[in-house]
Amino acid sequence: MSHKFGFRAMTNKALINKSQGQKSFKKGIEEFIVQVKDINLNPSIGYTKIGAVTGEKINSKGILTGQIFTDIRPSDPYRKSFPLVNEYVKVKYVISANNVGGQFVYEGPISFYGAVSPNINSQPSPLINPLPKSQQLNYSQVENGAYNIQDNNLSSLDFNSLSNPERNTFNEKENIHPLLPFAGDIIYEGRWGNSLRFGSTCKIKGNWNNLWSTSGNNGDPITLIRNGQDPNLSNFGAEPITENISSDLSSIYLTSYQKIPFSIANENFISYTTSPTTPSQFSNPQIILNSDRIVLNAKTDSVLISGEKSVGISSNGSVNVDASSHYISSNDIKLGSKNATQPVLLGDNAVDFLRDLTFAVKELAQVLEVQRDYPGGVLVTSYNAIAGNALICLDSLITQLNNNSLKSQTTKVQ
Repeated sequence: MSHKFGFRAMTNKALINKSQGQKSFKKGIEEFIVQVKDINLNPSIGYTKIGAVTGEKINSKGILTGQIFTDIRPSDPYRKSFPLVNEYVKVKYVISANNVGGQFVYEGPISFYGAVSPNINSQPSPLINPLPKSQQLNYSQVENGAYNIQDNNLSSLDFNSLSNPERNTFNEKENIHPLLPFAGDIIYEGRWGNSLRFGSTCKIKGNWNNLWSTSGNNGDPITLIRNGQDPNLSNFGAEPITENISSDLSSIYLTSYQKIPFSIANENFISYTTSPTTPSQFSNPQIILNSDRIVLNAKTDSVLISGEKSVGISSNGSVNVDASSHYISSNDIKLGSKNATQPVLLGDNAVDFLRDLTFAVKELAQVLEVQRDYPGGVLVTSYNAIAGNALICLDSLITQLNNNSLKSQTTKVQ
């Protein structure tokens, strides 16, 4: 429908009434399934029509009927899962207040492969297998890892809108694996290896286990947020996987009593008298953020980091702190080593003491600069070079003491 008239034509009431089969549902509440033929993702067509689809109805035998329904809109304004072209959605007609008008809405997309493929759930027309019989596989063969040998009919299947070519950005990824569920899990998965799992400790007796259930008790809650799966996974996307904080691209773990097999970049902790427990051995509630880079930024106020025992900052490179002012308040500050014992001099007091000492030594050197001898009772005056050189050094030191060049201009101690 949309490829003939364009999506703008779908707003035409006359055209809607002419859509095959659509008029007969105006007063009903029947639910049915359609194969998506087009989807609007273009705001210029109308804000209220974003996500609206055109679909062809499927009958109870799973056969396309030729009945076209247009302007089918998402049913939930808060949770949106937009289908691809050739995916399937469940449609119903919702009557507005006072029985005045109504709207077709959809839920979905519907999975025809169970939990196998989070990336796509498109397929060719129902009950039509374009493969020769010799290449068709049964369910058991597919589950054991075999692939149907696809021909051009399948490989050319389009997932993007015909009427919104500027937004045709979807490309199928065969290596996007679904998450393996455990008892009681609630899982939300995106199409690209991004996911949210509300799970728990599940100590499985078997091969299909996870990485967070080595400690604690069954039912201890855990929340896992993952953005991007391990890029080195196999291309057999039907095989389920579990999250791996070390190899997934970005992760946030909120734990209760689990141990997470994870190491931070630097766990030397040499500045500690008693080292903190490493993240992989900690079995009480903790939050772990792991990615190639982490940025914390407060736009208008402060970033506050506080810990009951300590705040540890470690790096295999450098630790850099840039600010217009630095304030450290503590009764025990050690620089260079946790075993440091030498106290830092107080600058003002040290300069005052050195100034007094320097003037005293200068007065002594002035007296000694002129050497007086009385050989045979006769006064003989001569120049004392050692005292003269001392006076030159003392005058230079006095200049520095007076202009505060010996004091730090940035660092203060108490």
